[in-house]
Amino acid sequence: MTGHTQKTKVVKSVAAPAKKSRLRFFAEVVEELRKAHWPTRQEAFRLSLLVIIVCVTVGGILGALDYGFTRLLASFLLGG
Repeated sequence: MTGHTQKTKVVKSVAAPAKKSRLRFFAEVVEELRKAHWPTRQEAFRLSLLVIIVCVTVGGILGALDYGFTRLLASFLLGG
């Protein structure tokens, strides 16, 4: 040999996954949902309130921009 080592490749056959029943799927879903972290009532209330505040704020900003651009465009196109 000239210092080279030969590597042999191991080829594994890939078998098709076993077909699971639909009921097993739902059992696994329930199992995963039990592992999830669920917020307390207070956390859920605070986060919901935060989402509402952010939505109202962004809606107000976008509404003001829309109103401003509408007025600006109307004054340029309609002349007044």
